[in-house]
Amino acid sequence: MSIFTIGVSGLNAAQAGMLTTSHNISNASTPGYNRQTIVQGTNVPTFTGAGFIGQGTHVETVKRIYDQFLSGQVLGAEAGAAEMDSYLAQIKQIDNLLADENAGLSPALAAFFKGVQDVAANPASIPARQSMLSAGQALVSRFQALDQQLTDIRQGVNQQIAGQITQINTYSAQLADINQRIILAQAGGNNQPPNDLLDQRDQMLKDLNKLVRVSTVTQGDGSFSVFIGNGQPLVVGNQAYQLKAVQASDDPTRTTIAIVGVGGTALTLPESQITGGSLGGLLNFRSQTLDSTQNALGRIALTLAQTFNDQHRLGQDLTGALGANFFTVSGPVVLPNSLNTGTGAPTVSVDAATIAQLSASDYKLSYVGGPTPYRLTRLSDNQVQNFATLPQTIDGITIALGAWAPGVNDSVLIQPTRSGASNIALAFSDARQIAAAAPIRSSAALTNTGTAAISAGAVDAPPPPNANLQQTVTITFTSATTFNVTGIGAGLPALGVTYTTGANISYNGWTTQITGNPATGDVFTISANANGVADNRNAALLGALQTRSTLLGSATSGATASYQSAYAQIVSAVGSKTNEVTAIGAAQQGLADHATQALQSLSGVNLDEEAANLLRYQQAYQASAKVLQIASKVFDEIIALGN
Repeated sequence: MSIFTIGVSGLNAAQAGMLTTSHNISNASTPGYNRQTIVQGTNVPTFTGAGFIGQGTHVETVKRIYDQFLSGQVLGAEAGAAEMDSYLAQIKQIDNLLADENAGLSPALAAFFKGVQDVAANPASIPARQSMLSAGQALVSRFQALDQQLTDIRQGVNQQIAGQITQINTYSAQLADINQRIILAQAGGNNQPPNDLLDQRDQMLKDLNKLVRVSTVTQGDGSFSVFIGNGQPLVVGNQAYQLKAVQASDDPTRTTIAIVGVGGTALTLPESQITGGSLGGLLNFRSQTLDSTQNALGRIALTLAQTFNDQHRLGQDLTGALGANFFTVSGPVVLPNSLNTGTGAPTVSVDAATIAQLSASDYKLSYVGGPTPYRLTRLSDNQVQNFATLPQTIDGITIALGAWAPGVNDSVLIQPTRSGASNIALAFSDARQIAAAAPIRSSAALTNTGTAAISAGAVDAPPPPNANLQQTVTITFTSATTFNVTGIGAGLPALGVTYTTGANISYNGWTTQITGNPATGDVFTISANANGVADNRNAALLGALQTRSTLLGSATSGATASYQSAYAQIVSAVGSKTNEVTAIGAAQQGLADHATQALQSLSGVNLDEEAANLLRYQQAYQASAKVLQIASKVFDEIIALGN
């Protein structure tokens, strides 16, 4: 090999360096571009008697400056940041909705109970009663409006899930295509890496990773496989698998994700396996915040309706009739799984005696066979209970077999409170039907000679079945220490009852007390409250419900929260979760920025460095050209000597 060849090899190497440097400079702002550099090697030297004489240089490859570990850190941090950004965008809607002083539930609750107090202050006033009905309708409308907005958010989440699945499928197809192009380019290029195609593929992967967290496995032919969840494939070589937005088998209002297999069969993926990225954020928001918030709002509506109705039925309206339900509300929702092989569904009802134990969770009831075939899973914490038979009462709901004829592994989704806020309504519109009065009155005979007095009496809550509330009952003292009870009702007449001052006397669904010293022959009467239009005893009890603890109890403790405080806990929980997501999102974004900066310091294009490299390669090119020039002169002189 001559000096000319050595000079030419230097020219070629310098030219390759200038081309690569120029390529870096022109792509300095290209997203996902990793800088490139040439890798030079020496040609095989020639052995002479004086030793090995070098024969110039060659370019072995154009190397992409890339670090897989740093790239993995960027992908992981960006998936987490995108998840929190997606979660935050959704939860802010609920946070702003519930905390609004004008649009929230608290003002409507306060206005309704003010109407109740106004009726208690003036029970015979039709305007006051009409005002209470109007406030009740406003409260009902507020429940329905809040629930509708939550439902709109749910529908928006479903639409976003479907839209993001479409984007994921687009990226999957593009990745499969570029995998094929990389395989062909590498095979046709003597296994030299197609750096620009690799950069494009990495950028696609980065964009896909912001939608859903992915993992990759590099293959020997230069392609890589892409997986989500617990190893479900999205891309294998040049084969792309498609995701599909499908209706959940256990809840037709819920859009979930399935992967389409080779035969076209869609296999539903557990939502817990879809993590990271904006899609993971949507799924987590729905399961962790939206479901529980809508259920908790429905729980307040159900409990308000039940407890207010229970007390209202213990009263008497302006026409003298016993009180009816003030609110109407739907029962729990039971959704059989579309994959069930059996028929029917169990019956589920709210248990009035344990309604304070209602949770904000949904439940899955499965039939698994065996000695304890009924398995109930509380979905909020995955607590499982097994039962040999039904009915069972759990967390304030009673589950009965009803017409359910399940096959093995059949299941139903139980939503005890989901529809509570959407379906609550007033049961009547006639102001006269407000049961402000108590249905009973007590009196002492004018001929009594003792000093004993009888209390006004109160209706038991709830009264026993078939109670004769408005039947007249007479208490006659046969001595200072005994009395007879006569009238119509269960357990009547009762003769020779021992008298204890202040002790409860309960018959026909009411309870009263007599205090003092009665005389033989004294008579006390409990009878219907005829013409009791000015009586406010039941209205006062209805008003007291505003501050009574009626929610958030358990099997081992009583209710711990009123309607207002239960709503405040919803607002607080959403606010706390919003702050938590904000903080986690900021931390994840900080990690992503740090990882990106570390990657860019290695792989990014530094224009100052590239300018210096350009000058270096220019000088190398000029020096190689000088070698050729000198070699040419020497060759000319040699020829001249020969002549």
